[in-house]
Amino acid sequence: MASRINTSFTLIPNQKYRRSNRLSSSYFSNTLDSDSQPLSTLGNFKALPLEIFQIILRYLSVKDISMLSMVSKTVSQHIINYISTSSGSKRLLLQDFHNLELPSKRQDSAILEHYRSLGLLFKRCTLLLPTRERLKYIHKILAETLTAGWDELECHRVYNFLCELTNLSRKMQTAVCSKPGSARKLELRIRLFCRNVLLDHWTHQSDSAFWLTRILKPWPMVNQARLLYIIFGPISPQDGQVVWQKMIEGPTDESSLKGLADAIKLLYDTGTKEWTADDVISLVDELSVVPREWLLENNARLLILSGNNICFTFMASKAVNGRAIELAKLIVFLALVCEKELYCMDWAVKMMQKVCKVFSTPVERTNFLQSVANAFACVIMEMLQSVMSGDRDEDDRSFLNLFHLVHAQANFHKEVLYLTMNTLST
Repeated sequence: MASRINTSFTLIPNQKYRRSNRLSSSYFSNTLDSDSQPLSTLGNFKALPLEIFQIILRYLSVKDISMLSMVSKTVSQHIINYISTSSGSKRLLLQDFHNLELPSKRQDSAILEHYRSLGLLFKRCTLLLPTRERLKYIHKILAETLTAGWDELECHRVYNFLCELTNLSRKMQTAVCSKPGSARKLELRIRLFCRNVLLDHWTHQSDSAFWLTRILKPWPMVNQARLLYIIFGPISPQDGQVVWQKMIEGPTDESSLKGLADAIKLLYDTGTKEWTADDVISLVDELSVVPREWLLENNARLLILSGNNICFTFMASKAVNGRAIELAKLIVFLALVCEKELYCMDWAVKMMQKVCKVFSTPVERTNFLQSVANAFACVIMEMLQSVMSGDRDEDDRSFLNLFHLVHAQANFHKEVLYLTMNTLST
């Protein structure tokens, strides 16, 4: 009886092995039992040439490659080698934080998400390496995910490595030693690098404070103030470059000062050992003359945005150091900002009352209150002279400012009267 032949599959005749033949499934299964331990951790991928493995990686997302890197140490090393190649670098490092064009919010979110995934990939690939070796795989970019959970000493090394890699310290020195605005593109590159790579997007304020401290602390106070203005100061909406004359030429708005105020609060409120209250107040004082002395109205607005604690400490410092006349004039402009921005005027009065207690004797307190009254009169006279001597456009602005100041004086004294009556009644 003839034996039956199963015809449900195609018989392939035996052939001699040729290099051009495709590998059979039996070859893949046999390779799993190979004696070579480093190759065995690649699994079936060990049968593929390295070039084919890298071609496969091109079809995977950054998140998928990140998951693949945890399969084994050998796979992780192959992925690191892929990242280090020119094709892998071009594919993964798509964005450039030094691009002078200002990205839209949507693009900015996509950039952030891309590099957050990339940071996680680097973190997983280099998990078993020492810190210095891990840093070799950072290319122009430091994301929050990469250093999350690292101790402070490792983060110090990261900053030193980045400074060495990008010549950041030398660029900062050039910027702070040059005339403000003379190196606009360099200032913008420093701002974009510090904000997009080191400072923004952290979840915890203490992390942002750590990196801002690394940026500022190596420099003397005058340079710290210059750097703070470069990184957080107002910028032009057209080209994104730092506007140095904004605080000098006229009253500015809240949006121009918010970045500086937030940075000052960050250093003051996080309680880091490297910043005392005196350090922060000295920095604010130095900032108010960058590049030249600010209008007092802009200085007052910055203090209000910086919060009660910083505002009081700054004013108390002036009281302790015998600068009562400056302090009195500052209170006038605090009242003016409250009037313009529709803030509660009783805040300015209570702040004056609190500062008044810093003076040690009743005579000093009385003299200070008299100085505040005199300061109102002096500032009104100065504005009135400006209205009389200016051109038409300046007249309109000066007159409006004078109008606000007269209302501020009336409301300020009204709040003082309310406070006095309430004190007497109790």
